[in-house]
Parts: sequence; C-alpha cells; structure tokens
Amino acid sequence: MAEHVLVPFDGSPLSRAALERAVTRQPDARVTVLHVVDPVGVVYEAETAGVSDAKRWVDRARVDAEDLLGEAEELADELDPDREVETAVEVGSPARTILDYVDEHDVDHVVMGSHGRSGVPRLVFGSVAERVMRQSPVPVTIVR
Repeated sequence: MAEHVLVPFDGSPLSRAALERAVTRQPDARVTVLHVVDPVGVVYEAETAGVSDAKRWVDRARVDAEDLLGEAEELADELDPDREVETAVEVGSPARTILDYVDEHDVDHVVMGSHGRSGVPRLVFGSVAERVMRQSPVPVTIVR
C-alpha cells in the first residue's frame, strides 16, 4: 500500500513549498492537503465586530478554507498534472487537529512548513510545526 502523506496547508509560501516537496519527491504517495480552521478567530471577530459577525465567522472561514484548498489543488496539478491530491478541512487548534488527523486517517508522514504565522501571532500561539514535530507518532519533514 502507498504511503499516506499529510500536508497541512495555510496558503503561506512555506506550506506551498511543503506541498511541492510532497508531490515532487514522493510520486507514489497518497497526498492529503489539510487546512485547519482555528476557532480562536471567532473570539477576535466577536470582540472587534460583534457577536452577529462572529456567528457568521465559521461559515466564512470554511469558504476561505475551500478557496485555499482549491489553490493547493491547482499547485499540485501544475507540478504533476496526472497527480490527484485529497483535501480536507477541520476545525480546531491547529497542532492538536493535525495530530488527531494523523491518528484517525492512517497517515504515515507529515510534510509541513516551518511556520505560517509571523510576528506577534507566532509568539502568542507558538509554533504549530514544533508541536507537531515533538508529538507526532509518525515522521515529520519540516520545510524551510
């Protein structure tokens, strides 16, 4: 059976590089591109725009996630037109959700960018890649 590779994808240049690496360097692997919608955003939305906007936040976040995954599919198609990638959207804490996905979907390898966030959010939330790397039961390749 082919190896199952998970590529967490947030649209950042490093997540794009991780997808490129997975598609080009593991031609026989089954590749799943995962976007995690972090519900912490709804708290900020409620604080800045009000509760009514916060209620619509999850719906908008899912639409944005589908757009991002469409970009990922286009990138994979540009790299290898014969290659199909699977996509998935999950809601939760990014590191925990990625690790849960690994456990629940028989993932053999994670390929991810070293960071997606920058500036203050990265300092506040910590490194998702670092948490995944430290806690993953499968090998993790970090792309820089």
